[in-house]
Amino acid sequence: MPDVLDSDDTKKEGEDYSKYLLDRVRQLEERNIKLREESRRVETEKRFAESQKVKYEREVRKLRSELERMRAPPLVVGTIIDLLKDNKVVVKSSTGPKFVVNISQFISEEEIKAGSQVALNQQSLAVVSLIPSQKDPAVYAMEIIEASDIRYSDIGGLDDQIIELKETVELPLVEPERFEKIGIEPPNGVLLIGPPGTGKTLLAKAVAHRTNATFIRVVGSELVQKYIGEGSRLVRELFSMAKEKSPSIVFIDEMDAIGARRFESATSGDREVQRTLMQLLAEMDGFDSRGDVKIIGATNRPDILDPALLRPGRFDRIIEIPIPTFDARMEILKIHTSGISLADDVDIVNIASITEGTSGADLKAIVMESGMLAIRNGGDSISMDDIYQATRKVMSSMKRDGNVFIESGTMFA
Repeated sequence: MPDVLDSDDTKKEGEDYSKYLLDRVRQLEERNIKLREESRRVETEKRFAESQKVKYEREVRKLRSELERMRAPPLVVGTIIDLLKDNKVVVKSSTGPKFVVNISQFISEEEIKAGSQVALNQQSLAVVSLIPSQKDPAVYAMEIIEASDIRYSDIGGLDDQIIELKETVELPLVEPERFEKIGIEPPNGVLLIGPPGTGKTLLAKAVAHRTNATFIRVVGSELVQKYIGEGSRLVRELFSMAKEKSPSIVFIDEMDAIGARRFESATSGDREVQRTLMQLLAEMDGFDSRGDVKIIGATNRPDILDPALLRPGRFDRIIEIPIPTFDARMEILKIHTSGISLADDVDIVNIASITEGTSGADLKAIVMESGMLAIRNGGDSISMDDIYQATRKVMSSMKRDGNVFIESGTMFA
């Protein structure tokens, strides 16, 4: 009996010991999982701390670099006068004297040109960097980025003028070999003259649409500046940009604002305008070739332009844009009434005959005014009576001799 009890006790002790071992293994496994999670968390924090350390070190280096840059002595501004051998140049410093100095090896030889502005080391006066040339933002604003939607087909009654304009402006840019074959130089520029509203600016817009050249538009009054030398600088920068973006076309509208005849004047404003004109004359026909830069001028006061501006070599062709003839008025009216709802009684021939002395702009105003009258009267289309009333209203405001007035379909001189 005692042997059987001892055996049962031993078996029970073994089971308890096995249970203890299983519990202990489970506890150790759970502890191991927690330690692994803790290790991953610490590793993540370590990597984050290292990344922050790199970030702060980079920031410290940036601040130290900025501090060193701020502590660096100022550079002297100079202008290159001449290029020499052995990577040397003659520069004129902003303080006045000229020096023969070295060029930094980090500056390309192609970038070094006479007239370029450079930065010089204050002690050795060596060229350490190039200073980009600054241009007035107003000059860049003169460039037309989006081409006009005006086509030659939208201009009526100016077929001969369009041909001359194409020969003068477009042909030298598109087919220069034709001029080389004949042996003549292509025209440099064209001046459009004529009364207001006859289509001078419209022709320039059509040229901008037709050509792939850079189109630069400037009104003459924009070149007139308040301070001495500012207008001349704008003209220089204008033609400099035109050369950089060549082939290009420079359109100067209202040329009489800047190109009026020179005379003795006591006012400083007139003298400044004359200085700007002289700079324009030099740019149009100076020692330096303009390259593929064509000029179109427009004015309704050719009688007050300076003779030096009108001579060949500056404006090789002067194209007159006259008041439309009867046939021209017919073409203009057809263009402006295309796409417009007209009543059956509208007669284009009659309209052209009663609008003698009107310009293209006047005819456009008549069509627009007749459309407004039709809307006011609640009509679905423009009637001939609307056109009579519009013609009377527009022509009554014209300040020309021989005005024609329309009253109830009757023409009165």
